[in-house]
Amino acid sequence: MNLSTFLTFFSGFSFLFFGAASLFTSQMKSEFKRYGLESSRTLVGGIQLLGALGLLLGYLYSPLLQIVAASGLSILMVLGFLVRLRIRDSFIQSAPSLIYAVLNAILFIMLLDVL
Repeated sequence: MNLSTFLTFFSGFSFLFFGAASLFTSQMKSEFKRYGLESSRTLVGGIQLLGALGLLLGYLYSPLLQIVAASGLSILMVLGFLVRLRIRDSFIQSAPSLIYAVLNAILFIMLLDVL
């Protein structure tokens, strides 16, 4: 398994979990309230699920879909990191969003070489 395949599956399955959690768990409902983004929770969860499906289905059928999904998830996670900074979360609390932003940006760059 090469690095882009690993990153695709790691990020894809992570965002399937994160998206479902955003849509269905009370913990994420309270987190979005804490972020001041209560009304955006469903949208963010849906984007996470679409990004995950884009990565996984793109791997099987369309590198372009995979590239779009990786770039979208990277942007989403940069925005998530900025939200965490805005509400003054610690670096440890903010780090996962930054790590996923970088991971998906790396995947995006790696996939550009495929086209």
